Formats: sequence, C-alpha cells, structure tokens
Amino acid sequence: MAKIPKDKNVHSDGAPLQEGPVFSSAFHIEGNPDDAPYKYGRQGNPTWTRLEKKLGELEGGTSIVFPSGMAAIASVLTSFTKAGDTIILPNDGYYVTRLYAENYLEKYGVTLKFVDTPEMENENLVGVRLIFLETPSNPNLDVCDIKKITKAAKKTGTLVGVDNTALTYLGQRPLELGADFSISSDTKAMNGHSDILFGHVTGLDETLMAEVRRWRELSGNIPGPMEAWLMDRGLQTFELRFERQVANANEIAVFLKTHFAVKSIRYPGLENDPSYAIAKRQMKSFGFLITFDLGTIEKANEFLDKSQILTNATSFGGVHSMAERRARWGTDDISEGAIRLSVGCEKLEVLIRDLTQALEAD
Repeated sequence: MAKIPKDKNVHSDGAPLQEGPVFSSAFHIEGNPDDAPYKYGRQGNPTWTRLEKKLGELEGGTSIVFPSGMAAIASVLTSFTKAGDTIILPNDGYYVTRLYAENYLEKYGVTLKFVDTPEMENENLVGVRLIFLETPSNPNLDVCDIKKITKAAKKTGTLVGVDNTALTYLGQRPLELGADFSISSDTKAMNGHSDILFGHVTGLDETLMAEVRRWRELSGNIPGPMEAWLMDRGLQTFELRFERQVANANEIAVFLKTHFAVKSIRYPGLENDPSYAIAKRQMKSFGFLITFDLGTIEKANEFLDKSQILTNATSFGGVHSMAERRARWGTDDISEGAIRLSVGCEKLEVLIRDLTQALEAD
C-alpha cells in the first residue's frame, strides 16, 4: 500500500489522532506580511496545506486543492490561455468541461477543437497551446496514449492536462507519462463517500503551478476547511476502497460480457475491448467504471428499478455501487439503453446476485 504521509506536528503525546479543520478567514500578522505563513483565508489555510502535502507526495508533484473537480479543470483551462490560442478538448469526455470552454473560453477569443479520445494521439499540435485529455473518457471509456501525446507536445511547446478522475493516481500516473497536469474530481473515488465536492491539480513545474495557485486566489475558487478535512479523512481509506472496487469491477465485467441481456460492454480490462492494448500498457489498474448496453430505454429502466443494491445517481466512485442510464441527460453520444455502472465495495457475490436478478427479472 502507498503510505499516507504523517502530520508530524500531531504525533506527540496527548495530540488527537486526526487534527481538526482550521476555521478562520484571517490570521494574526504582527510584522512583515511576507513572513507570515497564513495571511487571509482566500490565500491559504493550514487544513489545505496538510492535504496538499499528502496529495503532492502521493501524486509525485505539487498539488493544489479546489472546491470541485470543475474548479480544478477550469484553473488549468483558464490560467494558460488567451485570445488567439487553440485548445484541443475531448468530444466524448465530461460534458461540463465542454460547456465551460464553449461558454467562457471561446467567448474571449480562444479557439476550441473537439476530438474523439481515440483520435487525440493523431492530432497535429503545432500552434496548439493546450491539449486536454480525459482517459478513460466518461462515459464511453475510450482511451488514448498519454505518453505518445506528451512526447509530441514537448516538440511543439504544447501543455498537456489529463483529467484522471476515472482512475486516480492509483490507477494511472499522468505525470510519469509526461503530462504537465494531473487533474482529479475528488468528489468521486478519492473522497469516496459522496458527501462533498472537491478537486485538485498536481504538476511538476513550479512556475506553472504558481499560475494555478494565483488563479485560485484571484478567482476565489477555494475549498472550505471542513470539506478539505473530510477529503483528508477519506484519503486515509482510499487505497483499500479502490482495491476492492477494482477487484469487483474486473469480475463483474466478465460476468456482464457473457450475459444474454447485455448487447455490448465497455471496460478497458476486457481483452476484446478497443482500449485494452493501450490501457494495459499505461494503466496501473483498469478502474471501477463499466458501461454496458441493454438495448432500449425500457430495458435499462427496468434493470435500474429491479436492482436492490444499486443507487441510481449521476456521480461515481463512491463506496456504494451506483448506476444510471446515462443518455437521460442528453449530453453524451451514447445509446439510450446504456448503463454506466460505478462498482462499489459491497461483497462481490452480493453484487453478482443482485445484477443477475435485475437483468433477468420478468
């Protein structure tokens, strides 16, 4: 297991095992403000600092926390682009990323190019300021070759950001594959309890990360100390939860692949999946998300209604298994009968039994 860094200041006799959140909008500054570690609540907070240190050590870089995954994404998209720049974005990734770019960046003169995830590695990056990847993509679970893209980007001076929410640093290491930024919506698996919104960005270049931090300070996109504390608490059990979720997902994907009610399935860990070859090469694990097609709206809705365990929710990565008919939102190019399943930590045999009865219910 990856070791969570200790808070050395709380490892003394009589100290609480879990240091509490610091609630303060202002801090004592008796002399030169430059000498004070904390000045004002929008600039920094000890609870953020503890969490960022841990995330940075686990990710292998410098981490900056945000109040949501979208705030983390926006920090990268916004901090390094200006009128006349070109950004390449996934056409099949998280739809709010596309909406943000279209509603704000494009309005201010940034040129947007949307590309399907499997085609990202074939793009000419000359004149491109930033290429933003989401691999695996959500909800279709397509994959692109991060190392190949970053190698090309280095030749053209193009920045590379990777939305790593679906796999997290345990399942995939974007910075080790050459990316400039690894971005995660910690609302999902890393917190794991579906009770906060949170996000973070990690990078290796201190100059670039200073720009991300400056954007957070000036835009006011800061997390609350309670949310940061809850995220820190969730992080302590993350690896255990992730291992259980992935192990369950691997077995469930094989089960669904052979079930007569399933018309098609996407999971990078299946050998016949279009993403398998690249996934096996660049991923540490295949993740906990599975997308499968039951053919019709009626079949999909019946499956969700009959399940006694699955929570019908639009998020993923929680300790409890969740599923939804993704096409109900009208935001993704996906079959009306497709189910996105986020596998949780329940016992495998319980999940298989519930899936079987829901798929085969009269």
